[in-house]
Amino acid sequence: MAAVNSSKLSLSKSQLNVMSKWNIMPYKLHLIFTFLLLFVSLCFSDDDHEMEEFLKREFSLSKPYQGVGSLGSSHWELMGDAMVTTDQVRLTPDMQSRQGAVWSRIPCHLKDWEMQVHFKVHGQGKKNLNGDGLAIWYTKERMQKGPVFGNMDNFTGLGVFVDTYPNEEKYIERIFPFVIAMVGNGTISYDHERDGRPTELGGCNAMVRNQKHDTFLFIRYIRRRLTVMIDIDGQHEWRDCLDIPGVRLPLGYYFGASAITGDLSDNHDIISLKLYQLTVLRSKKEEEEEEDVVTIPSVDNMELLRLGQNEEGMSGLAIFFTVLFSMLGCIFLVVIGMVVYSHWNESRRKRFY
Repeated sequence: MAAVNSSKLSLSKSQLNVMSKWNIMPYKLHLIFTFLLLFVSLCFSDDDHEMEEFLKREFSLSKPYQGVGSLGSSHWELMGDAMVTTDQVRLTPDMQSRQGAVWSRIPCHLKDWEMQVHFKVHGQGKKNLNGDGLAIWYTKERMQKGPVFGNMDNFTGLGVFVDTYPNEEKYIERIFPFVIAMVGNGTISYDHERDGRPTELGGCNAMVRNQKHDTFLFIRYIRRRLTVMIDIDGQHEWRDCLDIPGVRLPLGYYFGASAITGDLSDNHDIISLKLYQLTVLRSKKEEEEEEDVVTIPSVDNMELLRLGQNEEGMSGLAIFFTVLFSMLGCIFLVVIGMVVYSHWNESRRKRFY
């Protein structure tokens, strides 16, 4: 009996040990799971995780557009043929030789920002019989009429253009409408005849005309990096357009939007302009690099950027001729080699006779 009791006693102890292990197990699993989550979040953290955004209403334009254009009662001012309706700010109607704009009255002193533009381009004109396009601005000057999508030429600051009409007919590698960005320092002129290609930072095609769904443009300036994206397919997804580092824009410039029509026309509508202040964590090295006050807009390594664009523009034609001449060269070398080998073989056989 004693042996049996000791056996039962030892068995109960082992059961207790197993039960205690199982009681501790969930706590250990919880710690491991928490550690894994922390590790994964650290590994995959990026600027979006370190960044907070705040809507700045004083720099934003949205429905119901109360007081827009009224003297002193709004943060936004109309110019030219622009007019306010219940659904949009119409920069130009679908009529020839019109230009209009809407400009912020308050200079922006945000170091990092993001502008989301809800816009619409539509009209009666058929493909390639419409124009000319609209632009979003962050410039030193404001309320200045001119030929660059309704704004002055030789502007100082940033312009993002939605160009809907190709002026350079011989340049067939670009599909219009086309979105480009340009930084001006007050002395650089926009080249209409070449659709701004000599001074552009980059761009992408954007089929934005007469769409039944909403179309959006996204402009982000953070850590001296300019990013432009578009959402024009009705999928609620941003698509990359351009991403350029080393863009230096001064503080205290004005936001605006403008459009122009010529012999061809379109309705150019702004539904909303929403500006967000971005709060970004910076390292000490980044803070030291950005201590220099920017007074004139510029882009680092602009010459290398232009060289890359020229190479990109010639890439299709260059690749074709490179492949063609390479094939012809190989065939020529093979033929020469065969002729030389046949002569050598013939002379070799003659030696043995």
